[in-house]
Amino acid sequence: MKKYIQHIITLAILASVAYSCKKNDGPSVDDYFLNYEIKEIPVTADYTVGTFYYSFGAFNANIKEMPTVGKYASPNGNIPVDIMKKHIDTASTGGLDYFVFQVRSVSRDLNNFRFDSVLVRRFLEANTENKMKFALAYNFSPGSYSLSATNMLDTAAARLDQWCKDVEKFATWFQDANYMKVNGKILLYIMNAHQLYTIDAKVVYNNLRTRLKSLGFELYIGGMQDRWTPPARYIFRYRGGVDAIFHQSYVSNLNQYDRYYLLPQMMDQNWQYSRKYFKDSASIDYIPTISPAYNGTITNPANTNPIVGRTDNGDMYKKLCNVAKMNASENTRLILIDSWNKWDEDLQLEPAQSYGKRYLELTRSQFKK
Repeated sequence: MKKYIQHIITLAILASVAYSCKKNDGPSVDDYFLNYEIKEIPVTADYTVGTFYYSFGAFNANIKEMPTVGKYASPNGNIPVDIMKKHIDTASTGGLDYFVFQVRSVSRDLNNFRFDSVLVRRFLEANTENKMKFALAYNFSPGSYSLSATNMLDTAAARLDQWCKDVEKFATWFQDANYMKVNGKILLYIMNAHQLYTIDAKVVYNNLRTRLKSLGFELYIGGMQDRWTPPARYIFRYRGGVDAIFHQSYVSNLNQYDRYYLLPQMMDQNWQYSRKYFKDSASIDYIPTISPAYNGTITNPANTNPIVGRTDNGDMYKKLCNVAKMNASENTRLILIDSWNKWDEDLQLEPAQSYGKRYLELTRSQFKK
């Protein structure tokens, strides 16, 4: 009887061990926090979509794609007006609301400012039917002002004055009926805003706003932050100064393969955290930036970063569009796309002979009702 009881106990222990092993056999892929599908987010109200428009000398010999308008160049911003008109006509059918033109410093980079100005003027000359709006991105370079942690913008009154005058120079463009506004305010992007060395960013930006207001313009400022960087790293350069923050395109800098294989989830988690941090700590909106593809080997054959290719159905781009929708600010519903025509990295939305208007059609279906 004793042996029988011992046998029953042994079987019970073995069964318990077997059951516990079956229920707790270690971590599973189901436990991984990035193991989820990007859901389709229905569009209940239109998003406002802008795209960066670039100037370039000529098509690189390694560019295999052919624009449907044919190859073109815009040396020193001097793009043919007929090409710009075709771009405006095409972009306006694809869910895009405005082009973003980068403009450099008039006080510290005059020649390039002139070239940038030519491109903006070509847009205005071609946009006779008012099909597209436009916005400016002040391409601020800390190097042009010799800024550093020990030589800040607001330690010299003359230097701060020059910086404000750079933006005041845009006043003629701000007056244009097709200039982009957000909640009635002039939309101005600041490139490299994370490198704006100041003693007090709030004072600097308030100075700029006051001077522009005296000219009749209220600003909605979007400051750029370096991609794949934590939100707290540069918050002291934005707090009390900018209205929104956007990152450089994550797609164009995938130097780690985990980011490549799980790109939509990586971007979603990064943006969720960043968006909440910016809002909670500084009441700043977030503007997601996406790209349809990327190929760094076009201009640099030695580039080893993963290539984000194009597919017949544009699956990756659709996922990134939905990540953008999930993380766009409810206040503005602004989305940025980099780019309209950066062919030397295959970032372009512009139609090509190989894929036609596929990515424009996806843009419209993803962001417009």
